[in-house]
Amino acid sequence: MTSFAELTTMRVGGVIENYHPFTSTKALVAGAKKIWAASDDWMALGSGSNLVVGDQPYVGDVLHIKTRGVTVKKATGKKVEIHAEAGEDWDNFVAHTIAQGVRGLEALSGIPGTVGACVIQNIGAYGSDVSETIVSIDFLEYPSGNRRTVMADELALGLRTSALKTGDLRGIVLGVTFSLEPVDQSRESSPLASEQLATALGLSLGDRAPIDVARDTVLRVRASKGMVLSPDDPDSVSSGSFFLNPIVPERVAVSFSPEAPRWLMEPEPEAVVVPLDGSDVPAPPPMAEGDVMVKLSAAWLIEYSGLHKGFSLPGSGAALSSKHALAIVNTGGASGEDVAELARYIVTTVGNATGIYLVPEPNIVGLEI
Repeated sequence: MTSFAELTTMRVGGVIENYHPFTSTKALVAGAKKIWAASDDWMALGSGSNLVVGDQPYVGDVLHIKTRGVTVKKATGKKVEIHAEAGEDWDNFVAHTIAQGVRGLEALSGIPGTVGACVIQNIGAYGSDVSETIVSIDFLEYPSGNRRTVMADELALGLRTSALKTGDLRGIVLGVTFSLEPVDQSRESSPLASEQLATALGLSLGDRAPIDVARDTVLRVRASKGMVLSPDDPDSVSSGSFFLNPIVPERVAVSFSPEAPRWLMEPEPEAVVVPLDGSDVPAPPPMAEGDVMVKLSAAWLIEYSGLHKGFSLPGSGAALSSKHALAIVNTGGASGEDVAELARYIVTTVGNATGIYLVPEPNIVGLEI
């Protein structure tokens, strides 16, 4: 029997009692409709890179999306619209777009996952979000089974969230259309939007680098943090960044020492980190009118609270990455509960030390955090 431990990058999770792999969109649509007509207990699965599942058997239906295909839909000279099937590996797709001479996704190199999942999470890195390039998605609505095109402005794409993640849109992403920019003969990247990436390239914000060099640098920086999947890197046996960087009013951020990383943001009250539904941890201080919002580094908060890289609870198979305090890794033989127990400990420890309660970034199924 197939298990989530075999299909997720964290390598934890119980057996799947009803596993359905699909390699074509036609079969996926027909299969989903049939499954939905019989049950409302189902899950769509891509590469499992942003999923942590409990150890008990999963009794619902798992639709494993393994579809492939990339096509150019429209090219105007200034923009190129490229459509990718949902099961395409994200980083392979990014490499393909660069090889085809278009830019816009290079800063998102190395992020594990599939094209379909990139929309759900609105993946982002180094000053870039995938929302900047999405035109629309090919979508199969649940429970009606209607197939339709959903434009980007209907997706409510926000900080690592979307209408798909919140459940306001329910169904399966079948494919995604992106609008990218042709590179000229210099083959330069988009303007650099991250201080960290610019520094690694020896450049300044807003500069451009050769696009291949920009991609290679992103991959190198991510690998240094264990954030590129590799069989040779035990720190990559994870779900990537486990906690969202909290967004708080500036008056909260200034209470930390000057060396604490922070980034000014536009006021977005809905983006303030709050406890999970049903949690009894205290909420952050309420916003006042005119508050400036600041994003803090969850990794810095974790280490500030006394939890060092490599930290593990006694007897646990889960630990903080030895390269980056924001990732929880499976050091070998971890259970889903090991991961959840460590995550709960981190949330409580950081909350007690700072008054800020971190929120998990991955999708959590069958576990309490």
